[in-house]
Amino acid sequence: MSERASKGAKRVVVIGAGLSGLAAAQRLAARAAAAARKPFEVVLIDAKGRAGGAIWTRQHGGFTLEGGADSFITNKPQAVELCRELGLESRLIPTDNRYRRSFVVRQGRLAPVPEGFVLMAPNRLLPLLTTPILSARGKLRMFMEPLIPRKSEEGDESLAAFVRRRLGREVLERLVQPLVGGIYTADPADLSLKATLPQFAAMEREHGSLFRAARHQVKKTRIVERESAGARYGLFLTIDDGMETLTRKLVESLPPGTLRLNTPVRRVGRNEANDLWRVELLDGPPIDARAVLLTTESHAAARLLDGFDPELALHLRSIPYASSVIANVAYRRDQVAHPLDGFGAVVPAIENRSILAVSFTSVKFPSRAPAGTVLMRVFIGGATQPELFDLSEPEVETLIARELGELLGVTGTPLLMEIARHARAMPQYTLGHLDRVGSIRARLSAHSGLLIAGNAFDGVGIPDCIRSGQTAAEAVAELFAPAGAIAAA
Repeated sequence: MSERASKGAKRVVVIGAGLSGLAAAQRLAARAAAAARKPFEVVLIDAKGRAGGAIWTRQHGGFTLEGGADSFITNKPQAVELCRELGLESRLIPTDNRYRRSFVVRQGRLAPVPEGFVLMAPNRLLPLLTTPILSARGKLRMFMEPLIPRKSEEGDESLAAFVRRRLGREVLERLVQPLVGGIYTADPADLSLKATLPQFAAMEREHGSLFRAARHQVKKTRIVERESAGARYGLFLTIDDGMETLTRKLVESLPPGTLRLNTPVRRVGRNEANDLWRVELLDGPPIDARAVLLTTESHAAARLLDGFDPELALHLRSIPYASSVIANVAYRRDQVAHPLDGFGAVVPAIENRSILAVSFTSVKFPSRAPAGTVLMRVFIGGATQPELFDLSEPEVETLIARELGELLGVTGTPLLMEIARHARAMPQYTLGHLDRVGSIRARLSAHSGLLIAGNAFDGVGIPDCIRSGQTAAEAVAELFAPAGAIAAA
């Protein structure tokens, strides 16, 4: 083997320096450093001039502006554990527990989500009885849920079909659709229940009713809380000076020379001369490697693999994506009539409005805005209103002024507005998603050393992305482990 091939045999290339790619590279670098007998090199490349992907933070005049995710959920441990590993645990801050509720728009007015209603698991009756969000007929249909028989078929079911079947059309349109739309920027009629919220299918299967399952879960949670010890977090956390601190710390944890920015890839394939993977760049010599880990959007990964495995590329392209706009907008407090006594509001599609949701950032995290001001994030576009992604900046500003004026009583010119556009960045877990992912992994199994990670497969949240990158990194590290080491571990 030539010297160049020998070096390539001790190298892994990670393509895409978003959160999944950074988490994978960090884990691989740690494994490489620990592999004293067979060390390997990690190369992380990205076409853009910055790492972090959709996560970015700006500080402006005392405001902390987030262009992507502004927090992460804690019931999946990967994000908290990674923050702890990077020395960020002391800088984690929870949401302000004084206003731990959200609103749903009903006929142009904000009404609180009924207390105890978690997506579609109702565990308290009185708030559901008194909520103005649902009509008397809608409430009656919802309370019939324990009488609805279990579904007998095992096939995939849309989230909308599940909710309509168990809780009724009105609960779907007025509560579940806007709440789920705020997470996935998607139409529940298209989303796969098994791929997005499989726990609810399990609740029906095991308890025969969402009401009964929710009550059981409440009792179980109380027992766990009584018996557990140590620090507990709220459901959502962020980092004191912004989420970009996480990606920046990941970059800093990498060995010098690992990250190569402004390095677009032309294609990925095999170098038959030395039986290694070859990453061809748009500019510069190709990089040979024992393993390649793709962490880009699946449609971008498909483009890189078209010439090597067209069938794999076709499967990757079968995962649809949506585009969205996130606008950070700030006002003086006296410009906003609404009391802002919650974390934000979601907007049902049936309301025929031009925004998906608005998050009251400075209510959730008071340190994100100076005293006497309000910072919000407005979400536009998604799979249900794709045409709004193409609006010009002045059109977006006009749209936001109109919507916030009508919903929150906002008046006057904002103190600032910063718009982030995410083109084809949110994967849609539509019906058949698990089958598509299964087909992708079946094709990958034939290509030793080729792996794929990211938010297109097993979850779209911050912990999901971290888990995806780290899991792929462990699989790559096994390729470099000495014979017998894995079995002995």
